[in-house]
Amino acid sequence: MPRILLTGCEQEISTFNPVECDYDRFTILRGDEVVEENRGKNSTIGGAVAALESSGCELVPTWHAQGDAAGPLAHSDFMRMASEFLEALKPHAGKVDGAYFSLHGSMGTPDELDPEGYLLQEARKILGESVPIVISLDLHGVLTARMMTHSDAVVSYHTYPHVDFVDTGRRAAALLLRIVNDGAKPVGVRVRIPTLVRGNELITEKGLFGAQIRYAKRLQVDASVLSAGFLICNPFTDVPELCSQAFVYTDADETLAVSGATTMANEFWPNRASMQSSFIGLKEAVSRAASMDGPVALTDAADATSSGASGNSNAIVAEMIRQAYPHSVLAPITDPQLAQLAHSGGVGSTIQASVGGSLDPRYTPIEMDMEVLSLSDSPFDLETWVFRQFPGKSAVLRAGIYTIVVTENPVMYVDRAVFLTNGLDPKEFHSTVVKSPHCEPQFYDDWVEANLNVDAPGATSANLPSLGHTICARPMFPMEQDTDFTPRPERFSRHD
Repeated sequence: MPRILLTGCEQEISTFNPVECDYDRFTILRGDEVVEENRGKNSTIGGAVAALESSGCELVPTWHAQGDAAGPLAHSDFMRMASEFLEALKPHAGKVDGAYFSLHGSMGTPDELDPEGYLLQEARKILGESVPIVISLDLHGVLTARMMTHSDAVVSYHTYPHVDFVDTGRRAAALLLRIVNDGAKPVGVRVRIPTLVRGNELITEKGLFGAQIRYAKRLQVDASVLSAGFLICNPFTDVPELCSQAFVYTDADETLAVSGATTMANEFWPNRASMQSSFIGLKEAVSRAASMDGPVALTDAADATSSGASGNSNAIVAEMIRQAYPHSVLAPITDPQLAQLAHSGGVGSTIQASVGGSLDPRYTPIEMDMEVLSLSDSPFDLETWVFRQFPGKSAVLRAGIYTIVVTENPVMYVDRAVFLTNGLDPKEFHSTVVKSPHCEPQFYDDWVEANLNVDAPGATSANLPSLGHTICARPMFPMEQDTDFTPRPERFSRHD
């Protein structure tokens, strides 16, 4: 009965968010909690648990941290987590047959630009060189040479928006068992492409990028292909190896790995310009929405907390006020000062306060008179993703046509949960500000008259040249339009 260790550390950050995050932004599971909190759940670890248990393995859960997307993680807090992560491995050194690490790939601190690589490097020192380690990544992860050097193989999500958490965990577990039980000898090849991408063409079900994922899946039909995927990275995590990447792992067949990764990269490259966002200017978007019967979604992807922004943007509401917007509006915002003030005033009170601009200097605070409709400080669950949200103090405020849901802490806006948990249904409003680049269709697209992608300022703006990258390799498309590309396969194997 193979003994398989389970662990992980997952977070996505935006380098361009001026607000650092800390240890308290993570939900940490220890020991058996890692299995019990994921068994049967829509998570990568949940998928791995199901696959490993059905194969008769003995699970050895140690430690797992799930962090909210945010600004860079304070380095001292990362080192505290790293110490916990590594200490949890030590009792099992020399006592496990393999290990599965559930990672994201887009963490970052001011002093460690490859935290996942660091964790793998240090874990190797504890577990030893012979214990196979398989890692899973979000397809927005940044796969680094250090990560590939210290792991045996990589799997990644195949869907965007992400719905294949369980499948990814199952694939990772199956690959690990190919090594443990069958003696597979993974050879990994990656091809880096100097391109950052964003926009609707990345939706895997209907966009151009889906061709790469379908090709990766076809490769995996060959029994000698252990894993194949394509990473479009998180363009907001400005780190040295930031880029798009194709990767393939085979069982000791380097030629096949090189061929597969190179083909994916070559087919992706000509579509790079099409894989950029199409925007509507802020003024035009508000004007257009005002003329519609509704309901309307105004997508503010530049302030997407699920991608690492602060959630503190008031840009769309400010423009609505300037244009004397005529319809009812539902909007979320992260604003600790405003949340605290609402709780101090109490339900039914009227408060005069500024909205937005308290965390991110891109935005100018808006002074408003607001009635406090309701208050809460309870956590809530997302509609489909298994990520519990901890908003801290939250409140529903109304100022004329504007209904504002304010939270003390950033929460994910990948669905409608922040509204529904506060007794609000977006379908009852003419316009809803949606701070997520791509929600699953049933949340908005299936029933709104239009979903307008607004070119607003922010730490996760899909207008990529506006962000100001200073760390990633250059030239890089679209910042440099004349960027060239020649495939250069890079090989990694721990089984030579």
